[in-house]
Amino acid sequence: MANTYTCLHYHIIFSTKNRERWLTPDVEPRIWAYLGGLAREHRCVPLKIGGVEDHVHLVVSVPPSVALSKVLQLLKGSSSKWIHDTFPSLGGCGWQDGYSAFTVSKSNLTGVMRYVAGQREHHRKNTFQEEFRALLDRHGVEYDERYLWG
Repeated sequence: MANTYTCLHYHIIFSTKNRERWLTPDVEPRIWAYLGGLAREHRCVPLKIGGVEDHVHLVVSVPPSVALSKVLQLLKGSSSKWIHDTFPSLGGCGWQDGYSAFTVSKSNLTGVMRYVAGQREHHRKNTFQEEFRALLDRHGVEYDERYLWG
């Protein structure tokens, strides 16, 4: 093949350190916008960003020339510094070391974006732990409960 053709969409989830509830509704819009800007800066296309106080969901398109691990390193590192500089009251806010990323087919993209947009409603009924276990199970990811929550 003479060229490279890809359609690489990911549903990424990462949480605040110790899942502390730092991401309140009054700061969310600015943090989501900043994460979107960082994604664009690194040649990714942010399609939907959302979450609740203790974790973030991103649906992004990533070019094949950029390693997903590098994208997460840049998003988490840069946003952490920006949060501390922009919101002095969030000085204790940080991200947990790990993350989850699931591939999303084009045919499921709209549903996943709707899911991310509805995080507030979703978490009125389900905890993060319930949500996360269900995502891992749905995607066939093996895990040991002893190491799941860090």
